[in-house]
Amino acid sequence: MTTTMSPRHYILAETTWQSVQQRSYAVAILPWGATEAHNYHLPYGTDVIETNFIAAESARRAWEAGASVLVLPTIPFGVQTGQLDIPFCINMNPSTQAALLSDVIASLERHQVQKLVILNGHGGNDFKAMIRELQPKTSMLLCTINWWNCLDTKPYFDEPGDHAGELETSVMMHAAPQLVLALDAAGDGREHRSTVKAFREGWAWTPRPWTKISDDTGVGNPKRATAEKGKAFSDAVAERIASFLVELAAANPNELYER
Repeated sequence: MTTTMSPRHYILAETTWQSVQQRSYAVAILPWGATEAHNYHLPYGTDVIETNFIAAESARRAWEAGASVLVLPTIPFGVQTGQLDIPFCINMNPSTQAALLSDVIASLERHQVQKLVILNGHGGNDFKAMIRELQPKTSMLLCTINWWNCLDTKPYFDEPGDHAGELETSVMMHAAPQLVLALDAAGDGREHRSTVKAFREGWAWTPRPWTKISDDTGVGNPKRATAEKGKAFSDAVAERIASFLVELAAANPNELYER
């Protein structure tokens, strides 16, 4: 017996030309991940899988609340300039990202999409400067969200971690448990902190060469991760982003600020 699933009309990759011709979309969502090592227990596609999952869940809730939103295919490559010595960490330079984003915006403009949300799932990506440069060139409202820090993580995790730690591992255990290895296979994610005080304290910044700060490519201990934590956190994140999408879909881009 063949089981068929109804297409999710808020996911572009699953819907058809006939379907999109019959609809107008107020908000497009562009999930943007990365392809990189995630300790010993998570796959290279972790950022893509998680961001795609959060985008779909957020869009589903917004769609069911009446917002006309559309999730675009997830971009799988991010900025990896600090990880070029790690095999198959695929780098996309910020200038390349900006060019790609410009082309996506130009395509969406032709179809009267008024707002674009870049849903970022990788800490090395930073879209603010790109948006500042591209916004004066388009009538489309551009904005971005880092899904992993749109909520306070303290109620959900003992030690969230920065990369492949408790937070990411828990979300993957919920979103794609078949791709998560047993936690006894994971490294402890210990970070070798900078010898410069300002970098340690976070008020000065420099790119981190990844193989110098981590022995296992993780930053943050994943040992306390659970699928239950991942579900609780990802549900809360999706609900918060969905509420934003509903509000954004109804908003007039020319009347975003109080008089």
